[in-house]
Amino acid sequence: MRTATYFFIFLNLSLALFEEPAVYPLPFLATSVLEVLCLLVFLGRLTHFAKVTLHNVFWKDTKNICIMVAILLSLTDLAIYGVLRLYNVRSIRWSRIVRPIFLINFAESRQIRRAFRSIRNTLPEITYVFLLFMFSLLMFSLMALKLFGERNLQTAEGLPYFRNYLEIVFDLYVLVTTANSPDVMMPAFDFSSWYALFFIAFVIINTYIFMSLFLAVVYNNYKKHLKVMPGGACD
Repeated sequence: MRTATYFFIFLNLSLALFEEPAVYPLPFLATSVLEVLCLLVFLGRLTHFAKVTLHNVFWKDTKNICIMVAILLSLTDLAIYGVLRLYNVRSIRWSRIVRPIFLINFAESRQIRRAFRSIRNTLPEITYVFLLFMFSLLMFSLMALKLFGERNLQTAEGLPYFRNYLEIVFDLYVLVTTANSPDVMMPAFDFSSWYALFFIAFVIINTYIFMSLFLAVVYNNYKKHLKVMPGGACD
């Protein structure tokens, strides 16, 4: 039963590769039949579990409620999408985002739920570090706008350089990952080599200090919640 459950979960998640827009497109009828088959298996698995579980215990378990809601949403979305296709109306399969719920909420996926719950409990505790990082990013973006916005600099492609605040925020956010380094700083460096100090200070504070601090907070809190995670039959 566990192997069959994992197989149909894998099949259900893999349908995204074959549904429009797809990497390897298959006819809508084929993907819809496979999805309905997977949902019927999940429903049968849930029905079997309900028959061997006390009624009040079954309905108090949020995992079972999540699975039933996911099945209902998937069938509703599939029906709406099929009707719209008959009338040549383009739409999207919004229910794809609920498919990982099956992987998380079946009883066999206890370790995945533990990891997911640890991540969820960690998020509030890293909010303060994230807000400090965003404050630093926004302040450096404002300084960049004041430093370079009125100097009529251009990028190598001839586009305006650091004249729009939101674009500056995005460029500096990418610079935190060093993905656009040193290209993002070259127009300013070509204008004056002293401007390199601004980008050096930005990388030191945000990439080396904040990202290290962010990683340390995430790791320590995740490990703490993983150790104190309670066990039990409904875990």
